[in-house]
Amino acid sequence: MKSLDKLLSISSGPFGSETALVNLPALDAFRELGGQLKALLRCRNGFYAFESALHIFSAMSPGNEIDLNSWNSDGLWRFEYDDLAEGALFFAEDAFGNQFALQHSQICFFDAETGAFTKFSHDLEAWANRILEEYKVSTGYPLLHAWQQKNGGPAVGSRLMPKIPFVLGGSYTLENVYALTSVSAMKTRGNLARQLKGLPDGARVQFQVID
Repeated sequence: MKSLDKLLSISSGPFGSETALVNLPALDAFRELGGQLKALLRCRNGFYAFESALHIFSAMSPGNEIDLNSWNSDGLWRFEYDDLAEGALFFAEDAFGNQFALQHSQICFFDAETGAFTKFSHDLEAWANRILEEYKVSTGYPLLHAWQQKNGGPAVGSRLMPKIPFVLGGSYTLENVYALTSVSAMKTRGNLARQLKGLPDGARVQFQVID
């Protein structure tokens, strides 16, 4: 079984109609990778995996789910990162709101607290394979599972947010995380990433939640 097929087999149902037309002109700029993502969304129009630790945005979503076009709009949260988020299309997120993105000819991991991109895979099949092999690290599943055991699942449109940012020494523990809407979380960490950009170790930053 291919890795994408295996990932789909352990994932939720689609958010929207599986026959929905994938109208995402922004994907055309990514050529082969864009075509791979279109094919995935035609097969499964947005979904969760690993108890919602992995969230893949849909092409079109009913209800409270944010679709891919809306998530990538400049006015939602990306503006808080200034130029740190440029040149990428974000299509999925982990339990903490770190993003997976198409960037140039590869799939990258975007650290939401620092705004840093690192290469994750060369195509979508390799992305799914690595997710399956490293799901405890690449999705944040263990901490989200523990959170859900104690508190119930985060509401639709929410991710786990650290009280003390991980990049500032915050721990990956239940005591240091709470559920926050995805948009507020990204705005807050975008503001943090802008402050951290170019700062020397030990410099002071201001961390506050932005609605």
